[in-house]
This record gives sequence, C-alpha cells and structure tokens, in this order.
Amino acid sequence: MSQGPSMAWKVSDAVGAADAGAEADTAVGADAAVADGGGLVARAQRGDAEAFRALYRDTQPRLLRYLRALAGEDAEDVASEAWLQIARDLPGFAGDLDQFRGWAAAVARHRALDHLRRLSRRPAAMPVPAEDLAGLAAGDDTAERALDAVATRAAVALIATLPPDQAEAVLLRAVVGLDATAAGAVLGKRPGAVRTAASRGLRTLARRLGQPAE
Repeated sequence: MSQGPSMAWKVSDAVGAADAGAEADTAVGADAAVADGGGLVARAQRGDAEAFRALYRDTQPRLLRYLRALAGEDAEDVASEAWLQIARDLPGFAGDLDQFRGWAAAVARHRALDHLRRLSRRPAAMPVPAEDLAGLAAGDDTAERALDAVATRAAVALIATLPPDQAEAVLLRAVVGLDATAAGAVLGKRPGAVRTAASRGLRTLARRLGQPAE
C-alpha cells in the first residue's frame, strides 16, 4: 500500500509538533495509547495527526533509550531515520499497539545496525545512561530490586559488562516494554531464548549490586 501526499503531510506535521515535547508528554501519549489500543494505530494509518502524535509520544522515549545502547550519541539521528521509515511504511502495517511497538523497535534496530556499519564499528559495549536503568520496570522481585538500586553512573559500567545478547534482551523487555515474543521477533530469536537472556542479565545485575539472587 502506498502513502499518499495527504498522509505524508499529516505524519510529518504530527512528528514535528510532538518532537520537542516527546519526553515530557510521554504519559499523555501512553495514556491515550493504552485507552485506545489498536484503534489508535488504525486512525494514524488513516492520516489522523493526533493519533500519530500519541503513538509517537508513547514510543519515541522507549526507542531513544534502546538506541542509546546501540548507537550512543547518535541515538537521536538514528531515531529520526527510523521514524521516517515508520511514517512511510505505516499504511501497510497490520497489528495493535503492542505489535506497533515491536515493529518500531525492529525498524530502529535495523537503522542502528546500518548506521554502525556505515561508521565501520560494532556495538561492543552498551553505554546505557544511569537514569534510563533507574526507571526500568522489572518482571520479578529479584530484577526489581536490582534495577531499583541502580541510581548512579555505576549503571553504565554494569550494563556494559553484560554480554550483548543479555543487555539487548533486558532493554527490549524492560525499556521498550515488549513481551518475549515481540522481543524475539526484533532479535530474530525464540521467545524462550529472550526470556533466558533477560533473566540472566537481570540476575547478573542483582548479584553485582549485592542483591540476593533467587
């Protein structure tokens, strides 16, 4: 399905209007998205600028945190490239809000890897800002205690010591908010492998923070 001029204009307008306040207005977008679910995606596909703005505000902060782990200081540039592709391909997307988040994460990841290839370097370490890790939502008590304890720059060193597969699994599950199936689709892995990698990474963080592993 092709994107017509009207759709392109509305999407560009929505992103431009939301971009400056995306971080501050995350809760607004998230509330609207949760309340409306797949209907929000459908309206954005029809060219509703307000609906696209809500999707952007819900998803952009998640993508930025994830991309900072992959592309470092270039995260915002990579995110901009990702949103251009998301806007272009949105009319052909099929799925609800959760599936949209997974699709957007996959687009962002591919853009980040392309960017790194252009720079002839690989994401050997994942320098995640401490403030990002401090706000992660964890799925079990051990992980929650570990992540709640991460409140200083030590978080950067801690996440960098995780194997890349574990670090990325933790980020997709806890930062982007994907379930194991969606995260697996982004990484090209089975859901069980993603659960295992994320669990190992979180438990490693818990041990290094002096929390008892369960």
